Amino acid sequence: MIFYMFLFRKSLILISLPLLNFICIIILFIESSNFLTWDFEYFVISVLHMEGAIAQRVQYPTWVDCRKFEGKPLGSLRYSQRVKEEKRFRGLVALAHLQPDRRYDQRRSVSSEVSCSDNNSSVLLEAGRVHPFDKDLILKRKAEEVIPYLNGRSMYLVGMMGSGKTTVGKLMSKVLGYSFFDCDTLIEQAMNGASVAEIFEHHGESFFRGKETDALKKLSSMYHVVVSTGGGAVIRPINWKYMNKGVSIWLDVPLEALAHRIAAVGTDSRPLLHDESGDAYTVAFKRLSTIWDERGEAYTNANARVSLENIAVKLGYKDVSDLTPTEIAIEAFEQVQSFLEKEETVEIPDGDL
Repeated sequence: MIFYMFLFRKSLILISLPLLNFICIIILFIESSNFLTWDFEYFVISVLHMEGAIAQRVQYPTWVDCRKFEGKPLGSLRYSQRVKEEKRFRGLVALAHLQPDRRYDQRRSVSSEVSCSDNNSSVLLEAGRVHPFDKDLILKRKAEEVIPYLNGRSMYLVGMMGSGKTTVGKLMSKVLGYSFFDCDTLIEQAMNGASVAEIFEHHGESFFRGKETDALKKLSSMYHVVVSTGGGAVIRPINWKYMNKGVSIWLDVPLEALAHRIAAVGTDSRPLLHDESGDAYTVAFKRLSTIWDERGEAYTNANARVSLENIAVKLGYKDVSDLTPTEIAIEAFEQVQSFLEKEETVEIPDGDL
């Protein structure tokens, strides 16, 4: 922070740069109106460079009452309508702040950048020039861009267990103004509160998959919803028939990252992993690899693919675990918009181009 020290009537007045700029503007305005003239013949200025930490600890008055200074003046200060203009001057200067709100300046700068281009979200994130608050703004902006293309269509998130479908889905539905549904939760409610693990144990996986299809059938008739599906929803072709009434999004997460996530929280809620014993990570990774071999190709049927590895590379992260749900949701919206733009182009007859 730069402060200016003024020697005025044998006293030192310490004023910050923003306040000095404000005062100069007021002086020029008054001077142009022939209300005030200054004689700078004996006006001495020295510049002091101070550390920001010191400046924050010391509070200085934002205005100085010239009537409190006594002694022989070093220069002449002549007023027209002295009392009236002195009050106006002090009142205006009192509105200035010694330290501008840098956070506001940053938000204003980034907000203007975000509104300049449809592709700025990726550019800003890649450049590392945004903080969490700005990423929220970018997410909101991307949602606003996608809404016209969606035209009320629902979105279905698919992916392996632990890929973050529920977390990301809730975030996307919030900024879109859509309703959110979790297929597993709907099935549990239909089964009088029994957990997914309990349904698998007492009724078997086939029974559960039937309930999952029933849930998707009901959801497919709805608009303006974001749906988090179960990890195995992709294995039934009938489920794709229902999901294709909206837009399907595949959250593609490396198996190693999934195994670490599941091992960290435990496998009690994962019926396909719960029965095996051994090291949590090893068990999870081995079982996930088997499941991937069975379902991997089915996930590629999704309309949009969100690769966490690609996002991490783009943003300069060493590991996908460093990604936030907001960053993943931003990428999801970009991929959805890309798909819908291509779809819209294909549907336009050649004669209309």
